[in-house]
Amino acid sequence: MGDVAVGARSGHDGEEHRGRPVESAESAADSALTSGSDAGAADDGTARRDRGADGAKDADGTDAPKKPRSFWKELPILIGIALVLALLIKTFLVQAFSIPSESMQNSLQKGDRVLVDKLTPWFGSKPERGEVVVFHDPDNWLAGEPTLKPNALQKVLSWIGLMPSAEEKDLIKRVIGVGGDTVSCKGTGPLTVNGKALNEPYVYPGNTPCSDDDGGQFTVKVPKGYIWVMGDHRQNSRDSRYNQHDKNHGFVPVDKVVGRAIVKAWPINRWGTLPVPDTFEQPGLGDQSSAATSSGSLTAAPDALALAGVVPVALWRRRRAEQD
Repeated sequence: MGDVAVGARSGHDGEEHRGRPVESAESAADSALTSGSDAGAADDGTARRDRGADGAKDADGTDAPKKPRSFWKELPILIGIALVLALLIKTFLVQAFSIPSESMQNSLQKGDRVLVDKLTPWFGSKPERGEVVVFHDPDNWLAGEPTLKPNALQKVLSWIGLMPSAEEKDLIKRVIGVGGDTVSCKGTGPLTVNGKALNEPYVYPGNTPCSDDDGGQFTVKVPKGYIWVMGDHRQNSRDSRYNQHDKNHGFVPVDKVVGRAIVKAWPINRWGTLPVPDTFEQPGLGDQSSAATSSGSLTAAPDALALAGVVPVALWRRRRAEQD
């Protein structure tokens, strides 16, 4: 009995002892599993941090800052944007033009570069008296003039507006009359618009406002939608006066006007604006009715005389017919 009892206790104790190693093993296994999970988490965290360093995600899930793009990779993009902007500016805003002759001296010298406002015409602005404008050749005004042969670089620069175009047939003159105006030159001047004499200090020294030659003497009425232009170097300018036999009779269609020259940009020592002279602001200059009335009376007088002569004849023939 005692042995049995002892043996029983021993067996029970043995079971207890055998149970403890099992629990220890399970705990160790759990511990090992937990340690493995922790290690995996650490590895994952390291991986996340590594990815965050590469610009993907940080450990907290936020976007990591990306590395700046190389300057040499951005340079072509910047150049492309600059070219597009330059082309848009040339097309819609401002374009540079070169003065090819002495016809606008001394306001403009041969070789000057001017900037031309091309924006305001898009909003319906029309050329005004006194403005210096650039316009496309209306009807072969530049016949016989030499055309420059630009090189490849000049073609590219002129295409984007950084240089004046050497191939375009453009002219630059001062607007003297607009649609509805009556412009007249008699003798050596002064030049008159709607019966008002112009004081023209911009005329080339030694020149007279009007030229006493073929074409220099005229009286014209500018049609609507056209302008009458003249150079400041009056005795050295092939302008509206000397193109009265073309299809437009010397007038320039408004839709041929590129824009108004606003600034002398080059050379630097000649930089300056091109304002409208004060003489074009004088009172009554824009009164087209007075000039129209005087010219209209000249055309109406012959008609009135003709009517006065026809009426008696008609009455006499009617009476004679009745008597017969």
